[in-house]
Amino acid sequence: VQLQASGGGSVQTGGFLRLSCVASGSVASIYDMGWYRQAPGKERELVATITLAGTSRVADSVKGRFTISRGNGRNTVYLQMNSLKPEDTAVYYCNRDRPPFVTWGRGTLVTVSS
Repeated sequence: VQLQASGGGSVQTGGFLRLSCVASGSVASIYDMGWYRQAPGKERELVATITLAGTSRVADSVKGRFTISRGNGRNTVYLQMNSLKPEDTAVYYCNRDRPPFVTWGRGTLVTVSS
């Protein structure tokens, strides 16, 4: 099983990015999924989750700015990030929304400059 996140980049404060996570096999189609991020020197944190039924939740720190969604093929999960702030700078990963996790992918780097 592979989880490949992409779509990161460097943007200025207030900018936007759309991250994509493509899951090989059937991971994303049989599990609730989540987006996580890890900033330099910090623990990995859960940013957003989405159930198989499409119910989504986001962390308070990104509420109103980030939206998680699934692709029609159900093996892709997206994270739309608007109104980005410097504190959103981190490597972003996707995985199941809870343990046991599948092998973590390399993530995608998001850098927000002020």
